[in-house]
Amino acid sequence: MTATVRVKLSAMMFLEFFIWGAWFVTLGTYLLTYLKTSGGEVGTAFTTQSIGAIIAPFIIGLIADRYFSAQKILGVLHLFGGALLWWASISKDFAAFYPVILVYMILYMPTLALVNSISFRQMQNPSKEFAPIRVLGTIGWIVAGAVVSWLNWDKQGNAPALANTFKMAGSASLLLGLFSFTLPKTPPVKQGQKASIGEILGLDAIRLLKNKSYLVFFIASIAICVPLAFYYGFANPFFGEVGMKATTVTQSLGQVSETLFMILIPFFFVRLGVKKMLAIGMIAWALRYVLFAYGDAGNNYWMLIGGIVLHGVCYDFFFVTGQIYTDNLAGEQFKSAAQGFITLATYGVGMLIGSIISGKVYDSYATSEHVHNWQAIWLIPAAIAAVVLLIFLMLFRDRTNMNTKPGLDIEEPSPQVQI
Repeated sequence: MTATVRVKLSAMMFLEFFIWGAWFVTLGTYLLTYLKTSGGEVGTAFTTQSIGAIIAPFIIGLIADRYFSAQKILGVLHLFGGALLWWASISKDFAAFYPVILVYMILYMPTLALVNSISFRQMQNPSKEFAPIRVLGTIGWIVAGAVVSWLNWDKQGNAPALANTFKMAGSASLLLGLFSFTLPKTPPVKQGQKASIGEILGLDAIRLLKNKSYLVFFIASIAICVPLAFYYGFANPFFGEVGMKATTVTQSLGQVSETLFMILIPFFFVRLGVKKMLAIGMIAWALRYVLFAYGDAGNNYWMLIGGIVLHGVCYDFFFVTGQIYTDNLAGEQFKSAAQGFITLATYGVGMLIGSIISGKVYDSYATSEHVHNWQAIWLIPAAIAAVVLLIFLMLFRDRTNMNTKPGLDIEEPSPQVQI
């Protein structure tokens, strides 16, 4: 891979996640304070991510893999997406805002797979070359949060300025849309091949559920996304309500933590193994919400920061470890299908359920128009995470040695499920 290609791919990743981070973090605050929505409507707005994740495989499997070059589809999706984000910024009520952001997320979620596909196709050794390029995406998210806070758009009581986050993200989307047409050519890899619905959704990997431990992991992955939805939807409104300053850039400490722990994953993996890694991730989920429940902007401010920083442990130890576990269990034949299957289950089904539940919980614990019993709100996802952890520890009986090569029997051997 040449230096020019590396720079282009890095810029692509930076813009891809700058766009998302620019408006997604403060979405809950924007809806509650500017559009005057209920918590249930905030939850409904966040379901657009899940709907997009469910529909994304159809766009990738039916279009990108078979008919058009990935970089061209990426460009078209971001050009339309940029226009939709500008449209969202001028919507005056939830009825006008929701359909726009729904269509936008249906277009945006497939681009997450497209940028990975474009990157991998240019690499000779993705295991070494991908991480330095992908980390620019995390940096893009952090920079977006810093810009929002620097321009003071997320200041409590300054909700109308938050509409500018959609304009900023829309401008970046238009820029990436145009830039995408200069990216390396990435022609369709399955041109002329027939596609089944099962293949597109990754359902070929459903055979992995015959492994009882993987079934436990799979159900736990869906369930743990319920607490995750609480954070995505209501962390920013919570921080603003309790008096935190520069909420958006402070929340980006979670991405800094994510980057650090991503680097340390191989070190921990060798020493702890799959079960302990996954368990630590779930412990972190429960702990972060307990810290939020008892933290404040005064003497217990460290609890709020600690809960944010735990994001790296929550995400990397559970989701990244889970992706590695899935990849190893699936073997060469079903790697792609297995990753698509687990993504559909978590960001599709799990986050969809979590977004609906979190909105209803937020509304249930309102003590006045702008005041909530946050301790009660945060202890609910903490309890959910704790229950998922206990069930996981009791039922997960993995005997995987992650240092072995795929193809070795480790549990309940069968022709379909081996590693």
